[in-house]
Amino acid sequence: MSFSWIEAGAGTRFSGKITHLATTGSTNTLALEAAQAGALEGSVWVADEQTAGRGRGGHGWHSAAGDGLYVSVLLRPKMALGKALWLSLATGLAVQAAVYETTGQLPDIRWPNDMILNGKKFGGILAETSAAGDTLRFAVIGIGLNVQHAAFPEELRSIATSLRIETGQEWSRESLLDALLRALEREVVLLETEPGTLLDRFAEASSWVRGKPVRVGEEDSYTGITAGLDARGFLRVLADDGSLRTVLSGGVRPR
Repeated sequence: MSFSWIEAGAGTRFSGKITHLATTGSTNTLALEAAQAGALEGSVWVADEQTAGRGRGGHGWHSAAGDGLYVSVLLRPKMALGKALWLSLATGLAVQAAVYETTGQLPDIRWPNDMILNGKKFGGILAETSAAGDTLRFAVIGIGLNVQHAAFPEELRSIATSLRIETGQEWSRESLLDALLRALEREVVLLETEPGTLLDRFAEASSWVRGKPVRVGEEDSYTGITAGLDARGFLRVLADDGSLRTVLSGGVRPR
């Protein structure tokens, strides 16, 4: 079944709150500005092209016109600021489920926010939050997925891929958005009603959580074997020097 942009996510908190744009600088920037102005929880911004797409850690995001799904959603979850990372982990599970439902491909999730197919990245998640004291006021979740890309710039070819490249066929971005919003609705409801299940479910869904040889960091890097998540959702790594370290930000790569 095919969907128009505005029909996606029917029956969820996102239904009827979708703004579709031909081009924008960054859907996350739009969503953050709207959130500060009082936009409704569940509002969605989706663009055919981003001219200033942002990834985690200040990295750019290659946002080719018409090829990818570039979407940001506004949530106002009732949760402590200290658990904001859980929103990224839950979104990764939602993306995994949506891609599997749409294409039959089961992506891996590289902690905390990279979506991987056959060893290459095809998607990423950027969660940005605003807090009042120790409580979240709102969260903007940005999701960028490479869908129709037939090729990438030379500097990205060894590390990036798309659903089209991996499957040999084109996929409807609108249908993928519909599956994504429905999966994200399920994950947000679980966060609200059964939060204790998230970390175990993420550990089962990601091959990166336990037993993966990795390199952590870029400048002061170290290597080791992943050793599960701590109670906050941060990744633990048994370093080669025998110490058990906790990764508080991204930069986890295969060894």
